[in-house]
Amino acid sequence: MIYLDYSATTPVSYEVQDTISKVTKEFIGNANSIHALGKKSVDLLESATKQIADIFGVNSSEIIYTSGATEANNMALIGVSMAHHRKGKHIIVSKLEHPSIYAICDYLKSIGFEISYVENDAEGLIDFEDLKNKIREDTILVSICAVNSELGIRQPLKMIRQIIKKENIATIFHSDITQAIGKVSVNFHDVDLASMSAHKIFGPKGIGFLYKSSMIKITPLLYGSGKTNYLNPGTPPLPLIAALSKSVRLANNDLEKRERFISLLNEKIINSLSKYPNIKINKTKYSIPHILNISVLNVMPETLIHALDKHEIYLSTNTACASGESSSSVMAVYNDTKRAKHTIRISLSHVTTTEEINKFLTIFKDEYEKLSSVK
Repeated sequence: MIYLDYSATTPVSYEVQDTISKVTKEFIGNANSIHALGKKSVDLLESATKQIADIFGVNSSEIIYTSGATEANNMALIGVSMAHHRKGKHIIVSKLEHPSIYAICDYLKSIGFEISYVENDAEGLIDFEDLKNKIREDTILVSICAVNSELGIRQPLKMIRQIIKKENIATIFHSDITQAIGKVSVNFHDVDLASMSAHKIFGPKGIGFLYKSSMIKITPLLYGSGKTNYLNPGTPPLPLIAALSKSVRLANNDLEKRERFISLLNEKIINSLSKYPNIKINKTKYSIPHILNISVLNVMPETLIHALDKHEIYLSTNTACASGESSSSVMAVYNDTKRAKHTIRISLSHVTTTEEINKFLTIFKDEYEKLSSVK
């Protein structure tokens, strides 16, 4: 098997699996309970949370556990909108967001909020002047992802925050950092709110967190019992939380070394595929090497992906949550409908091997040339 879809999800690492197993067996108490078993569980919960908070230089109280980035995005955007609607109903997002952001914006629009879409330049970078001009007195929220999930374009969060706060210091800045964690360094002090999922960093599905600065007020979307998480009440999923903490710690090891290796794999693929006139490399100078997007103009991407499936080579058309649809991100950067409809995303990891890439390129060549010759 050659797995090249790490931006969709990752396998759970052995170390994380071991953590899940141990915590499941040894920590049976509810962290909300006051007896000894509950105290043992809450101690582990606090320790795991502190480890995450320390890595990112924030307070433990600013880490809010969720089922993943989609829930965290809902908590952030809807929570901010409900808490601050009396100050304004204007929200700004980019054209390079994950589909979950647009779904949330559609809901907010249906209940009276106004959504503006900030432009990007030819390299996919946020148009700073357009962002500046779109921020108004009634702008309560700006949401721009740290790394785009289809083209891997990395945004300068610190600079974006400076523009936002200069134009309206009360405007809250949220970023979906799901595709950044474990790939590039992230500074939580560049944002007010940040969303992530563990399953993108070799952790389990069903757990993630929202970073919420202590200075930011949001309205809870859920109500219930439980004293460990007022924004997401209920029994904390301790094995998943401990696994998330382990995943975050492992993901932040040797970031630069891993990126250098992945860059070599990325360049190897580009050098091989660039020779085909009907394959376009969708990459800008701001794209991180972990995500490589191509457009195969003379073959339907689903056809090529199914052909590679037979060899146990696994790719995506775009994000897993928008599979089979035209790429809004490619459209935003290239303004080319055909290019946007024919995308394939190759996503790499530090566990990808050179041998895997060599085999992938050999099989890709055979299958692509075979499909290209079909009249």
